[in-house]
Amino acid sequence: MAVEINPKKDALVLIDPQICFMPGGVLAVPGGDKIFDVINPLTKKFRVVAASADWHPPNHISFKERSGPWPPHCIQMREDANFHPKLDQSNLSMVVRKGFNPDKEQYTAFDEVSQFGDMLKARGINRIFVGGVATDYCVHDSVIGALKEGLDVYVLTDAIRGINVKPGDEERALEDMKEHGAELITSKDIVEKTGA
Repeated sequence: MAVEINPKKDALVLIDPQICFMPGGVLAVPGGDKIFDVINPLTKKFRVVAASADWHPPNHISFKERSGPWPPHCIQMREDANFHPKLDQSNLSMVVRKGFNPDKEQYTAFDEVSQFGDMLKARGINRIFVGGVATDYCVHDSVIGALKEGLDVYVLTDAIRGINVKPGDEERALEDMKEHGAELITSKDIVEKTGA
């Protein structure tokens, strides 16, 4: 399925391409760094390239010390909260930080606090193409959040990776995103708009 992108109306949205989620990180998504081979060429095709980032305080509710499921990760101002050096940031035009309230878990980049959807719409964006990690957590919830905000969403299945805490989590997340109205495509389906 060929999908023609319109640089004036479409954005590339990258979910949490941070050091902590890549191989060697404290919460590594298996093969997470493979997404950059797909994402980096795409950053040149869009006028708006946006990324979300976990930005946790040291006492975040999601951490095991507070009975959460995860080890401490992406702590504000620490190295592992930075975007991974493999990410080409030369065309990155927006960064949205999330998870900074110590008492609130937040997987989605799209909510009333971030106002990510409103910021994209203010730039004339009504359709987003999503890559990043992890498919079964922050990608899934961000896609659902974007759909709730009225954006059309294309999930780039070759530019995402799952953590699969339980076997099959990634497949279930993909199916749920599709059921909510997201289109599942690969980067090879994208064609650039020709003519005026």
